[in-house]
Amino acid sequence: MSLAMQPDDPGAEQPFISHLVELRDRLIRMLIAIGVMVLVLLPFANGLYAYVAAPLLAQLPDGNTMIATQVASPFLTPFKLALIAAVFLSMPYLLYQLWAFVAPGLYQHEKRLAVPLLVSSIFLFYLGMLFAYYVVFPLVFAFMVGTTPDGVAMMTDISAYLDFVLTLFFAFGVAFEIPIATILLVAIGAVTPEGLAHKRPYVIVGAFVVGMFLTPPDVISQTLLAVPMWLLFELGILLSRVLLKGRLAEDSDSGEPPPAGSAPKPLPVTPSAGGGAVGRELSPGLDDPDRWRPMTDAEMETELDLIDAEDARLAQAAKTNAPPVTPAGSSAAETPAMPVDPVEDKIVRANQLRDLGNDFAARQMLYQVLEEGDATQRQVARNILNQLDEH
Repeated sequence: MSLAMQPDDPGAEQPFISHLVELRDRLIRMLIAIGVMVLVLLPFANGLYAYVAAPLLAQLPDGNTMIATQVASPFLTPFKLALIAAVFLSMPYLLYQLWAFVAPGLYQHEKRLAVPLLVSSIFLFYLGMLFAYYVVFPLVFAFMVGTTPDGVAMMTDISAYLDFVLTLFFAFGVAFEIPIATILLVAIGAVTPEGLAHKRPYVIVGAFVVGMFLTPPDVISQTLLAVPMWLLFELGILLSRVLLKGRLAEDSDSGEPPPAGSAPKPLPVTPSAGGGAVGRELSPGLDDPDRWRPMTDAEMETELDLIDAEDARLAQAAKTNAPPVTPAGSSAAETPAMPVDPVEDKIVRANQLRDLGNDFAARQMLYQVLEEGDATQRQVARNILNQLDEH
């Protein structure tokens, strides 16, 4: 039995086949849930279709009705609607099964962010569908009926109508997920609320372009999709700022540096192993809130390169049995000894990065330890990650 499969190994991972078995079991549960929901909705399929078709029927002139051009359409179209409705209504349970499969592999700080975003994404998707049904459909169908040429009777095929409304349901459901996407981008540090606010004109134009492709070729439905997308984008910026303020307050209490994109408080410059610093001075004013900022990814890469160069210098000195050359301005006691094990070296670097306040780079280094290290090293990495989560 390999080390990864020993039961007393706290960092042991399940075999790949066990993950496949668990995934199969959860997929079966999801299919059973959908099947049960279909059986519940199937007796009401015709009534369900009549409910979905009500916005169009309310706008048709007297004497006009919907038609079925295919032989099996009167049966297959309501059945198709019942199947899709079963998937939509089962979505909370389906997402719960996916969450239960993925959650054991997430860390505590990831779970704290994922759970509220998962719940709110379901709510926003349903809200988008309701907005399409009660606001968009009456206006769009009234516009289409009003523009019907003289001598033409508008009698829509039931299959074509179902495809049309399902497209709008999906488009508005996805469009209402914009706040979630915005918060995720800010949470991972890809963008900042200020950067998104500066790109507002491009977002407005892009919303109308997306509305043009996802809605029928009329100005009303395009505008009804583009305007909510813009407003939801503004809501996402507002919520992301609230999220950053909450993180800033937590970091102030715990003594950690504020996240990127926020206005951090002035911090003393801490020299790194390569002679750099955690912060960079932006302006000479002592009262300027932007005087200090965290290191960017490029600067952190430079710091890591300097650390690698220092390790290479020490290794070369050890091979030639010559005393290592101490950099100017530092003493021999300040020069770290070179670790023999590269995984141990990564643990040391992760601790250095954590002490410097760069938790993101420390986590990346610890994730590499979890992939490459032995049981003891993985346990040490997990302990450090748990300490980072507690902050």
